[in-house]
Amino acid sequence: MNTQISTTDQQATSTEGRITVREAVIDLMRRLGITKIFGNPGSTELPMLREFPSDFRYVLGLQEAVVVGMADGYAQVTGNASLVNLHSAAGLGNAMGNIFTAYKNRTPLIITAGQQARSILPFDPYLGATQAADLPRPYVKWSIEPARPEDVPLALARAYHIAMQEPRGPVFVSIPVDDWDRPADRVEIAEVTSRVRPDQVGIERIGVALDQSNRPAFVVGAAVDQAGAWDEIVLLAESHNARVYVAPMSARCSFPEDHHLFGGFLPPMRERIVQTLSGHDVIFVVGAPAFTYHVEGSGPHVPIGSALYQLVDDPALAASSPAGLAIVGNVQLGLADLLSRPQVSQRAVPEPRATAPRAEAEPLMSVAFALQTLAEARDSSHIVVEEAPSSRRTMQTYLPFTKKGTFFTMASGGLGYGMPAAVGVALASPGKKIIGLIGDGSSMYSIQALWSASQLGLPVTFVILNNGRYEALRDFALYFGFDKEDVVQGTALPDLDFVGLAKAMGCKGVRVDRADILANVLKEALAEDKPNLVEITVA
Repeated sequence: MNTQISTTDQQATSTEGRITVREAVIDLMRRLGITKIFGNPGSTELPMLREFPSDFRYVLGLQEAVVVGMADGYAQVTGNASLVNLHSAAGLGNAMGNIFTAYKNRTPLIITAGQQARSILPFDPYLGATQAADLPRPYVKWSIEPARPEDVPLALARAYHIAMQEPRGPVFVSIPVDDWDRPADRVEIAEVTSRVRPDQVGIERIGVALDQSNRPAFVVGAAVDQAGAWDEIVLLAESHNARVYVAPMSARCSFPEDHHLFGGFLPPMRERIVQTLSGHDVIFVVGAPAFTYHVEGSGPHVPIGSALYQLVDDPALAASSPAGLAIVGNVQLGLADLLSRPQVSQRAVPEPRATAPRAEAEPLMSVAFALQTLAEARDSSHIVVEEAPSSRRTMQTYLPFTKKGTFFTMASGGLGYGMPAAVGVALASPGKKIIGLIGDGSSMYSIQALWSASQLGLPVTFVILNNGRYEALRDFALYFGFDKEDVVQGTALPDLDFVGLAKAMGCKGVRVDRADILANVLKEALAEDKPNLVEITVA
């Protein structure tokens, strides 16, 4: 009797009871609570979309930067990783600006991109990605093109855990087009903790330093809000009567800006930071780098005679600390440990921060007046997603945020994030009003987000501050030797019609150039439960 088994019979035996890669991936994502896919598909992604499950939703963006921005906003609000679907090397390249932002934002994203079939990769095929896993580095935490089709589900499971571990961030998996229909096994999901308690000896040293301080200062960053430590930082600041500043370029609101201990925002300049913190003998930086600079500086990083302490969730940030003691671990757990110590502070409450003068109406509205009016028209529970770099300092004065989870911006400085992020935040925040506060120049990097907002019917009001130019570059020109009257090439933005653009993408829009009607226009726009746009002409 011939006992040989044919190759076909061997394959049938080895695949008996198995499912396809596509089925294994869908099952994995469902169990991870990820049932939305943010994408812009191409030919190499189509097999993944066949027999699309009814409990999943594909959120389409008209350009890959929009896709990643929406996914980023959604993940930041939900606290769970978002799944992103891009098209080969070209789509990944288009998305790189917002992938860089997601990396700086510490946003957990599982980014996938299609790859050409494995059998033709040696022939440099059309739309093939050469060394696909290398393309998004260094702005992803982990990157892979699995060696075998059956390894794809396992790679995605590992990618999820890496994305969710602190410091969180994007990961990348390249998936050849012919992998989706190959046999694979259902993935067992391991339980992996994502929070690490900070070193208790280090926490005690910080606690003792705060107890003995005569005039402590806290500097808070985005990781406070990301870790859900808003209440803890407020309680700790109150227990020590410490002045609280916001770290330079922080992408979240981490302390109520109407609190009597709030001291304002640190600028991204070494000398100005030292000047602002002068007189504080202990500086405790929480959930932020110490410090982020935007221009070259000189001199000490902290005031002479001041002791620097830092609590962050990122070992790389701790390693780059310019001085003092840096403790690595989950921010909320670290603050809870500090609060569990006996609170012995008897120091006086610092003087309240000076109140800014009211902005007055003028024939050509100032940014200050526009934002002051928006502050009075909005509810404090409304969520603002901002990308108006030249107006941020003014926003920090005239548009305060007083509740947790109500402010998002980009930590990278790269434009094109704000509009799609507002869409993602709205998608993750049913029943809440979202305001996209965007500069005219910034908006044109990802204006297609208007279409996605319109198609999804989300309650987003996009407020466009139109000053007719890249104002941030005009400001920086002075630093680099230009005179105030000099023409700076490439900064003028004439003839942009934002109301027309909104209408073309199915979104209602209105232009305002009169101070006396701005308040009513904003109130009406914010009362809408559908996407709309308000273009404000400002000086």
